Amino acid sequence: MRGRAGTSAWARWRSVAARCAVIVLLGLCAALVPPAAAPAAADPSPGAYGFSPGGRTVAGTQGTADAAPLEAGRTYRSSLPRGGKLYYRLRLAAADTAYVPVTAVPPADATVSATDGIRVSLRDADGTSCAYASAQFGAGHSPRPVTALGLREAGRTLCQGAGTYYLLVERLDADGTGAADPAARWDLEIAPATEPRPARTGPTTAPRTWDSATPAPLAGRPRERSGGTGFAAARPLGQGIWRTALVPGETRFYKVPLDWGRQLHASADLGGAPGRGYVGGALDLSLYNPVRGDVDDVSLGYTGTAKSAALAPLPPVEYANRYAPTAGVTSVRFAGDYYLVLHLSSQLAGIFGQGPFQVTLRVRVDGQAHAGPEYAGRPVPDDVFTVTARDRAAAVTGTAGTTGAGDDRTMKLVAVAGIGSGTALLLLLAGWTAASRRTSARAQMRARAQKPTA
Repeated sequence: MRGRAGTSAWARWRSVAARCAVIVLLGLCAALVPPAAAPAAADPSPGAYGFSPGGRTVAGTQGTADAAPLEAGRTYRSSLPRGGKLYYRLRLAAADTAYVPVTAVPPADATVSATDGIRVSLRDADGTSCAYASAQFGAGHSPRPVTALGLREAGRTLCQGAGTYYLLVERLDADGTGAADPAARWDLEIAPATEPRPARTGPTTAPRTWDSATPAPLAGRPRERSGGTGFAAARPLGQGIWRTALVPGETRFYKVPLDWGRQLHASADLGGAPGRGYVGGALDLSLYNPVRGDVDDVSLGYTGTAKSAALAPLPPVEYANRYAPTAGVTSVRFAGDYYLVLHLSSQLAGIFGQGPFQVTLRVRVDGQAHAGPEYAGRPVPDDVFTVTARDRAAAVTGTAGTTGAGDDRTMKLVAVAGIGSGTALLLLLAGWTAASRRTSARAQMRARAQKPTA
C-alpha cells in the first residue's frame, strides 16, 4: 500500500510539475520575444532632414536687445523667413575659439536658384563682424540642407575678449527680400561648439609640404552602405568603396573618423541612366569638418552617362593648418568626425526619371596617426575633437557601436523574465517537495493503521 500510494502521488505531481514547467517556459519565451513592431510610418520625403534628437527650439530676433541665448554643446532648432535676418546671442570666454554652424533646410518642394542660401557671421557687442561665411544651393537648383559656419578665433585681431557675442543668420534670396511668408520659412539647426587654446605654444605657420598627389585607385567590389539623413544621424564610414542608391532630391550623410596626421581622399561616381538631356550640379559631394565647417564641395554635370567627381587634395589633419592662407587647408585643423554629404539634384527627375540612381563613394585614408595638442581646457562638446577605438570600429561596421533602445528593452525583458520564471520554478519545486512529503506521510499512517497487532 505504502509503495503504491507513494508512487501514485509522485506520478501525479510529476505530471502537474511538467505542465507547470511548460507554462513557465512558455511565459519566459514570450517575454524574450520583442514586442511586434508598430506598422512602419510612411517614408519621409527624399529631402527630409534628420534633426538632432532633443534639440531645443529657439526663435531668432530682428535685433540684438532680446536675442535668444545659445550654449556651446547644445543643438537648437529655429526657422528663417524669406528675406529674414535673425540674431542669437552667446557668451564666450577670452581664450576659447567659437564655432557656430548653421544648417538651413528649405522645404522639399521649394523653388531655389543657384545663389539662394544663407550667410552667417559672429559679431561682438559693438557690432564688429568676426568672420563671414555663406552657403548656396548651387548649379543643381535643388533644395537641400546647406551649412555655413560662424567663427570667432581667439588670438586674432578682431573680436577678442570675454563677453557677449551675437550670431547673425541672413537669408539670401535671388528674388529680393519681400514680405516674410510663413509658408516659405526654412528650418534651421544650430550647433555651437568651443575649442580651448593649447596648453603649450606650437608652430604658428601651416605645414608647407604634404603629399597632394592623386592616390592610387582603390581595388575591390563596392559594399552597400546607405547614409543618414542629417549630421546627427551620419553613418560611420571608413576606407573603401561604398555604394548606395539615391532618388532625386535626396541627401545622405556619412562620417569618417580622422586622427591627427591622417589624410582623407574622397570621390563620388554617378551611374548611367536612360534619357537625353543635361542637368548641371546633378550630384553634389560636400565635406565638412567636426564642427560642420565647410572643407570642400564638388558637383558634376550629367547627361545620363556615368561620371565621377573628386574632392580637391587635402593635407593631413594638423592643428597648425589653421594658419594657412587657403580655406580648404584651414578647415582641416582638428581630429574628429569629418562629414561626407551626398545630394542628388531634384532636377534629374524631369529628364532621367525618378530613379533610384546608383552612387558609388570612394574613400581613402592615408597618413600616420599621432597624438594631437594638449588643450588648456575642455572642448565643448568634450568629444568633438576625439577619435576613439570605438569610432574606428564603427567606421568598419557602419554602426554607431552602441546598444539600441530595442536591444536594451530585450535585455530588460530577459532579466525580468529570468527572475520571474526562476522564482516560479523554485516555488513549484518547493510545493512539489512539500506535497510529496505530505502524501508519503499519509500513506505511512494508513499502512500502520492497517497493520495487525501482535
